[in-house]
Amino acid sequence: MAISITPSSTKRALPDSSDLGFGKYFADHMFTMVYDAALGGWQEGAVVPYAPFQLDPAAGALHYGQTMFEGLKAFRQPDGAIALFRPRKHAERMHSGAPRLCMPGPEIESFLAGARALVQTDAAWVPSAPSTSLYLRPTLIATEGFLGVRPSNQYLFFIISSPVGSYYGGGLRPVKIWVELDQTRAAKGGIGAAKAAANYVASLQAAVRAKKAGYEQVLWLDSTKHENVEEVGTMNFMVVIDDELVTPPLSDSILAGVTRDSVLTIAPELGIKPVERTLPLREIVEAQKSGRLREVFGCGSAAVVSPVGELALGDERLKVANGETGPIAKALHDTIVGIQRGTLPDKHGWLERVPMKTGQSS
Repeated sequence: MAISITPSSTKRALPDSSDLGFGKYFADHMFTMVYDAALGGWQEGAVVPYAPFQLDPAAGALHYGQTMFEGLKAFRQPDGAIALFRPRKHAERMHSGAPRLCMPGPEIESFLAGARALVQTDAAWVPSAPSTSLYLRPTLIATEGFLGVRPSNQYLFFIISSPVGSYYGGGLRPVKIWVELDQTRAAKGGIGAAKAAANYVASLQAAVRAKKAGYEQVLWLDSTKHENVEEVGTMNFMVVIDDELVTPPLSDSILAGVTRDSVLTIAPELGIKPVERTLPLREIVEAQKSGRLREVFGCGSAAVVSPVGELALGDERLKVANGETGPIAKALHDTIVGIQRGTLPDKHGWLERVPMKTGQSS
């Protein structure tokens, strides 16, 4: 795919690595690509200066929720090069998830070409300090202006990027989780397996309530009986009971996390037995009371691995691993981060180095 590049005439000041946080700053450019059914589908892509979009007030994204996104990272390597972590897996997930929202998923190679072109153009925005990276947010929205419940005939795929630090701040540290016993993030037969924006807005009210009570994230249960655990906040959920690493199996209400897949691949290499099975909340409670619950953690592209130190079930509080980061969560975190940053061998071919343009410095 031919990609045109329009350099920004104004360059933003690069933020200090110590002040990055998550999603506070945005790089100078963005990648855009238009879909128009009347023109035969996807058109050529472009890297253009980061700027607001002009959107029809009747756009399908605004009225009927045809909106989804991805999240992946680019990492500075020890030799100064830049590498994307498992970009093809993210491209495949958007391509396969979009039809559930009646959207045309960008072709995988077009997604990848756009991500590479954007990182090439904004290479200076990829930080090198520990625990930092350039976060890419590929997004797909319906843009046709109309009223009437039907799929749009026009779409915009775009990628923006943001230099980020640790998702929670303070590095790898245990977080406190609120177990949601009433509301539901996603229902069986719904769109929970697609990375749809609607899944996130469904989680906000409970998340705000949990944060007011002093908890960082929400543990979501199944929508039918609220008995089995599914996801935690924006991450997949894992526990270590006895000698097994247990995570709920993928379903139409659980997102197929790329980091989840990475953890399940790496765990046996570290001597950890991964098991995908239904995980009742009562089993976690009983395992904690009997001393068999060793660790609890979430995993996702933004936070990588996030250990859990406490679970709140109504008025009951369950301490996990004495409120400390467990050795398995730490080993998995350190291994994935080591691969991402190029300090550990990439045995699975997960890193894709981004070639710099002739004469360009990374």
